[in-house]
Amino acid sequence: MRTLFLQAPSYDGFDGGAGSRYQARREIRSFWYPTWLAQTAALAPDSRLIDAPPHGLGLSDVVKEAQGRDLVVLHTSTPSFAQDVRVAEALKSAHPSLKIGMVGAKVAVDQQGSLALAPAVDFVAGAEFDFTIKEVAEGRDWAKIDGLAWRNADGIIVCNPPRELLHDMDQLPFVTPVYRRDLDVKKYFIGYLKHPYLSFYTGRGCKSRCTFCLWPQTVGGHLYRTRSVGHVLEECRWAQKAFPEVKEFFFDDDTFTDNPQRAEEIARGLGAMGITWSCNAKANVRRETLKVMRDNGLRLLLVGYESGNQKILHRVKKGVLVDVARRFTRDCHELGITIHGTFIVGLPGETRETIEETIRFACEINPHTLQVSLAAPYPGTELYRQAVDNGWLDDEHAELVDAHGVQLAPLSYPDLSHTEVFDSVETFYRRFYFRAPKIAEIVSEMVVSPSMMARRLREGVEFFSFLKERAGASS
Repeated sequence: MRTLFLQAPSYDGFDGGAGSRYQARREIRSFWYPTWLAQTAALAPDSRLIDAPPHGLGLSDVVKEAQGRDLVVLHTSTPSFAQDVRVAEALKSAHPSLKIGMVGAKVAVDQQGSLALAPAVDFVAGAEFDFTIKEVAEGRDWAKIDGLAWRNADGIIVCNPPRELLHDMDQLPFVTPVYRRDLDVKKYFIGYLKHPYLSFYTGRGCKSRCTFCLWPQTVGGHLYRTRSVGHVLEECRWAQKAFPEVKEFFFDDDTFTDNPQRAEEIARGLGAMGITWSCNAKANVRRETLKVMRDNGLRLLLVGYESGNQKILHRVKKGVLVDVARRFTRDCHELGITIHGTFIVGLPGETRETIEETIRFACEINPHTLQVSLAAPYPGTELYRQAVDNGWLDDEHAELVDAHGVQLAPLSYPDLSHTEVFDSVETFYRRFYFRAPKIAEIVSEMVVSPSMMARRLREGVEFFSFLKERAGASS
């Protein structure tokens, strides 16, 4: 089947690729690669991938692009689902013979409910959907495809047996050739990564059990399944030649450092190629491993600290001690490894005092940059089940973002209101960035590099515009 893989148009700045923990607008304009769709597109001959938001494509553009296609597969999420359904309806109206399917965590955890809410959608796929969609694209009998839920000729929803997770990850083809064929890499940028950058996975799943984390609980599982070192380095070698303009590779595995021996081996291979790279990391990596990675091209670690309060970290099953995170961060500073730290406010157990504790902790450990998110109870996560069971979740905030993509505060507690949680994000940012040492650090970075000056000035304008928009959302 001639297949179109589609990240559909959404609100301005929608960052809904598999790389983003929460599908919301960022404080500064950012776009992750649609890696999950690209991976499946690599398995389907005669396919095309369209990532509408970063490429500025609207509904009429994608409806036109669907002309002559047999199958359209949309990646969807809780915040974008309603809009994605409208896109599916427009595609079906313009091209009635099209078969339309959806993939992603939203439909994986509620196949029947998702289809019931989307009459224009013919099927949805379960958790790890690569080979499920491959078999659909090959024209196989839907009744015999594991992982598929579909609408039969009588309109009855049929849910097939689930598909087993893939363990031989080397069966997956490279995604970067799909990037090369279908995407403009200059359209993708993240505030803390060099531009342009590339990101892809060297493995799937995460052994950690964080109650809030979307991907391991809904799609990837809790076993870290990895590609062989040679397979990863071969793709890096290919991509280095195919994208000479790219300045940094980012490995988007939930926790690339979960297997330190493998991380070190990949690092040495990257070092031999002269590649600058970054990755996700837990705040407990040993100094020896950090040094090996640093000596072989590692520039930055994206670290989920989440909170500076140990009780909250225990409640969300983070599996990291605050003192260990302090030591890890000190090691990174001493080794010259840049850190982008991520924090979450509004997790279970949060109070005014714990928010203050986390802000003080962030200022103390002083990552180069940070991101502050609101706790987001995505369906399929333990946090969502806890929120429903305990009455923490406000139904008015169930879509998790407003119409403009600004993240909402869906959780509240007896002694901490929605408004207090929402407002604490701006307080956090102001307290962290409006310190004399941090301002001096950013200014010195700008003075050294004219290109960095232009970039930081643009990001500053976007940041203050974002805060202004948040203020409007809170009112």
